[in-house]
Amino acid sequence: MPLEDFVDYHPDVERALSEGQAVVALESTIISHGLPWPANQELARDLEQIVRDRGATPATIGICQGRITIGMSDEQIARFARNRDQGASIVKVSRRDIACVVALKQDGATTVAGTMICARLARIRVFATGGIGGVHRGGDVSMDISADLPELAKTRVAVVCAGAKSILDLPKTLEYLETHGVPVIGYQSGEFPSFHSRESGLSLEHAASNPTEVAHFLSVRDQLGLSGGELITNPIPETDAIAKPEIDAWISQALEQADREHINGKNVTPYLLSRIAELSSGRSVTANLALVKHNAKLAADIAIAYGHKNKVGQL
Repeated sequence: MPLEDFVDYHPDVERALSEGQAVVALESTIISHGLPWPANQELARDLEQIVRDRGATPATIGICQGRITIGMSDEQIARFARNRDQGASIVKVSRRDIACVVALKQDGATTVAGTMICARLARIRVFATGGIGGVHRGGDVSMDISADLPELAKTRVAVVCAGAKSILDLPKTLEYLETHGVPVIGYQSGEFPSFHSRESGLSLEHAASNPTEVAHFLSVRDQLGLSGGELITNPIPETDAIAKPEIDAWISQALEQADREHINGKNVTPYLLSRIAELSSGRSVTANLALVKHNAKLAADIAIAYGHKNKVGQL
């Protein structure tokens, strides 16, 4: 069966792609496995509007009743958001899950890795998210490493994020990316951001000062035929950032509680994020919302610059 038999495009996305216009991929796990309703639905719509306001076309990606959907409709987004509140089962979809969810005609929300794969199928070059997964603390023993990392090493999509989630082992995450040849480009910063905080103490080899520079880098990577994606790290705005010592204290407390309660495996991340939200009286959630919106703006600007560069035939 041809690929088209498994994929549906929103008319706006299909038109933008056919005309060579800028398109930005957005994930759907933030709708189904992130915030409760109606905040999740409001954020999904806010992110799409931010991308439109910058002059690009948003494509929220998910699997709807077994169809890989490139640009979910308002009704589909609302259904994912409502199901999150009602506790219905929407599969969290990474690389290993895509074929099963499609074959069984299920609903699936794509993670960073899952969204990258679907974006690549649709020829979308730029993707905005909050933060990527990475090597978990103690991952050198548990081997708990997010599928986002190997996906970045193999799938050519530029991921705009605020670094890796601060609950992770950031030095080991950066080491993994380096070992697997994933370029990490700091946007107007030479330091790897740590999601809620602008700083991590980890320096980066490469930085870009504006969207045109990022687009130039992506175009050169295309021309050289280099495999894999790129990580564009965009620090959270200063006005929304949480001081690193403060967030680190909450993380340590949450980790101790997770250990006492024997939380492990895929339950660790949602538990820690929920507990940190409680400990911070919601400040971590506010910061999360701010940074993902900030990333959507930058991703749209990069996608537009990348499209212009390809149109005019410049490197």
